[in-house]
Amino acid sequence: MSELHSTQKRYLTVRQTAQTYPAMTEGALRWLRFNGSSNGFDSCVLNVGRRILIDADLFERWLDSHKAGA
Repeated sequence: MSELHSTQKRYLTVRQTAQTYPAMTEGALRWLRFNGSSNGFDSCVLNVGRRILIDADLFERWLDSHKAGA
């Protein structure tokens, strides 16, 4: 069972993402989503109706790719 759980994607709401990563406010995450086509943030976002879900693993990769000097 734990093997199955480790392969599942972990999606977070904007609020949950802001709580998990305190450096990112809800407003900042929404701005990134709004401008996602130009900054690559679209790659880690899933829209379900009006709800915005963020894939935590892809979000961390996106953060790593946007480090200063990267």
